[in-house]
Amino acid sequence: MKSLKNGKNISVSVENITSFGIWLFVKGKEYFLDYDTYPYFQHKTIAAIKNARLLHGVHLYWPDLDVDLEIDNLENPEKYPLKSKI
Repeated sequence: MKSLKNGKNISVSVENITSFGIWLFVKGKEYFLDYDTYPYFQHKTIAAIKNARLLHGVHLYWPDLDVDLEIDNLENPEKYPLKSKI
């Protein structure tokens, strides 16, 4: 997909932010990132969470939070047993 004029990629969007986690829509698929598994999103501003970018078609990046995730982490969590201890 083409980027918007301001450089943000439209292939990823934050669809909802709840008290339990965030919902992402990436390349036609929906993902739920719960705060127990992804604690670095909890207690952050809406603007920082919504500023998500898709790089190289497989890499999610939140520049305001300095958070990087591969889509494979979301689709195959059993392959990534290490968890954040924030």
